[in-house]
Amino acid sequence: MAAFWQKNQSWLTPVILLFLPVGLFAMMLVIPIIQSIWTSFYDWDGTGEATWVGMANYAELFGDPQFFVSLKNNVLWILLFLLAPVIGLGLAIFLNQPLKELRFIKAVFFLPLVLAPVIIGVVFTWFYDPTFGILAIAFRAVGLEPIAILSDETFVTFGIIAAALWAQIAFCLVLFLAGLSQLDAELIAAGRIDGASGWTLLRYVVLPQLRSVTFVATIITVIGSLRNFDLISVMTQGGPYGSSTVLAYQMFDATIFSYRAGYGAAIATVLFLIMSVWIAVFLWHTLRREARVG
Repeated sequence: MAAFWQKNQSWLTPVILLFLPVGLFAMMLVIPIIQSIWTSFYDWDGTGEATWVGMANYAELFGDPQFFVSLKNNVLWILLFLLAPVIGLGLAIFLNQPLKELRFIKAVFFLPLVLAPVIIGVVFTWFYDPTFGILAIAFRAVGLEPIAILSDETFVTFGIIAAALWAQIAFCLVLFLAGLSQLDAELIAAGRIDGASGWTLLRYVVLPQLRSVTFVATIITVIGSLRNFDLISVMTQGGPYGSSTVLAYQMFDATIFSYRAGYGAAIATVLFLIMSVWIAVFLWHTLRREARVG
């Protein structure tokens, strides 16, 4: 046994060390994904006997007008959520100053990170209330009639996204503040000596050093925009008339309330494919740019 270990230690050691984390990763992520995809080919209520229906769930899904409403809302979430890294970077640059007066302001910006999404949803529901909400008070102060944002099919999705952005911007802010604290001071000093300042210094000296942080912030932001359903559940439950539903909430509604686990799994599979394709394209673009710069 000792001889076998000595002979194969070079490859046995990493296998033993990786066995537990790889096993946990497969058990918690890979196997459930495979099971969800497999379930999408069945008509199943989640408890009884499952009936094989093949692609029927997908055919029904792509013929459902609500699916395209949810898909359109997901696109809106992605496009508007991408403002979070941009605004977070701007706030991080503003707050990255060695001033004691900014400590309180930083604490205010960090506040959304410690609040549960349910609390944020309730607070913004009060904020949007057309009778006593702060937004209604502001509208009346300038002589305008308050808008019932969460009851309006046109504005409801934008209202929920604004609530979600409040917390996502704070998350990106923390990431960029951490990145700014690791900047190479010598590179910045060299850039200043060469005459770089303002936007030029930011673009050619600071931002290249924040590529890894920007990558992480963008990936997490897009994934969060695609899987967000807690605020929708708290603020509108997909209403009015399904106008604020996204794929994640439609999946939840179909599985939990309509007892259609197979149909919900089909929605989850489509959402998973959208995430995978987007991340793959983003990774390809990022690696290609890094190779070109390098």
